[in-house]
Amino acid sequence: MESKVSRRLKQPPAQEVIQYIFQPRTTREFFNKNFDVLTQINLAHLVMLDRQDILDETTTSTLANALLKIRRDGPDAVELDPAREDAYFNYEAHLIQLVGQNLGGRLHTARSRNDIGATNDRIRARAYVVRICAALVSLCDSALEQADAYADHVMPGYTHMQAAQPITYGYYFSALVEAWSRDIDRLQHVLETLDGCPMGACALAGTSFPIDRTLTSNLLGFSRPLGNALDSVASRDFALELSAALSIMMITCSRMVQDFYIWSTPEFGFLTFPDSIAGTSSIMPQKKNPVVLEYLRGKTAHLIGLTSAALTTVKSTHFTHSGDSSRESTRTCWESCEEALKCLELMALLVRDVQPERERMASRAANDFSAVTDLADLLVRNADLSFRDAHHIIGAVVRRALDEGLPATAITTEMIDDATQQQLGRRAALPAEDVAKCLDPICNVNGRESYGAPAPQGVRDRIGAQRAALNVHAETLASIEKRLDNAAALLEQLTRAIAAAGHVQQALAQAS
Repeated sequence: MESKVSRRLKQPPAQEVIQYIFQPRTTREFFNKNFDVLTQINLAHLVMLDRQDILDETTTSTLANALLKIRRDGPDAVELDPAREDAYFNYEAHLIQLVGQNLGGRLHTARSRNDIGATNDRIRARAYVVRICAALVSLCDSALEQADAYADHVMPGYTHMQAAQPITYGYYFSALVEAWSRDIDRLQHVLETLDGCPMGACALAGTSFPIDRTLTSNLLGFSRPLGNALDSVASRDFALELSAALSIMMITCSRMVQDFYIWSTPEFGFLTFPDSIAGTSSIMPQKKNPVVLEYLRGKTAHLIGLTSAALTTVKSTHFTHSGDSSRESTRTCWESCEEALKCLELMALLVRDVQPERERMASRAANDFSAVTDLADLLVRNADLSFRDAHHIIGAVVRRALDEGLPATAITTEMIDDATQQQLGRRAALPAEDVAKCLDPICNVNGRESYGAPAPQGVRDRIGAQRAALNVHAETLASIEKRLDNAAALLEQLTRAIAAAGHVQQALAQAS
């Protein structure tokens, strides 16, 4: 018995090879996921072969009708045999079963599984990136709604997990949108990276047939054919870039999750989770567990691991097509994309449904000394001190308050004068009302009007700019989707013209 795909091989594949290598590439789930893209590639290639007169009109018409029938019948109609190695050979075998080997085998003229696989990967990645970008834009929209609603909702800001300076809950969300917007930038750069079509590269060195790579590229929704056949089949850097971009995105998400994790504890009491996104304990009846937060932290680690696996798989492979550099390296990318989409849905739940405890946040901001930096600034402005001297003086005041068990709101002008006298040999003589304003977290936040600071009006102004930037991202995605829809419509029109034995050049003229 010989190989089912090549007379070069005089023996069928070993059972272990079928079980561990070919079987995963020919599962029903795997084939069904790739069926539509493979059909699209086949149709685009056929249209090009017809236009270039590489195949005669009778052959292309017969093949077009067969491919349309295969598409109508769906992937479940294709018998899958792992001894045929992969999805492509099983698809081709089904086509040959319909029209015979002489005609069915002609569709593979001027192409290879290598350029087919590379094109399949780019189309698949493109579809994922568009979906992920859209989900991320939606998440940013929700976060900006919260930023606007809570722009004056005062809370402590933290550095080193210690109270630092007052901010607002809305300001926090606006900051997250800044980071997520850069994630959108990175993902849209992935779209640019993968926006080149490998079809026509064949195995690695192109072909002597008079193909039109630009036509095939346009019909598949790409802006251009890739400029080097070897690079076309050797490189999956777009998948590595996509995996890395998703890992970076999820790291930002996990940092928000970690904040929510501690802010929702009774010790902080800043956030309230609805029961619908919490779990409970099997033994402790009082428990309300943050299961969504823990899932998201775990999945972030998962995506980082998948990215690391992909990078390691490609490392030290030869710069050409091979199973590890081209197949194994992209396998983790699809899993990352699926997990990222799930995580973004859960992130949207957190952003929309978790409620801040305003009084608790404001009380903590008032009493935890996070406002005292403004006292140092007041000394610089009103008492003619250098900032370093002012820093030492207010540090001494805070130390005294802590030693005496006083909250920040109990700091008085007398305490400041005592520290100033000790440090500089004179009083500061700050007005009591000015000291009180500095220690009021609302006044403190309202006074921070420098660009990018948390003053509510500044935050709302920034929200306007952020929304405008998101609209640009959304318009970019819409234009890409329109281009893909137009390409698909043209491909459908030309295919049907060929199926009806019409000439593709005439159909092209009508389309233009």
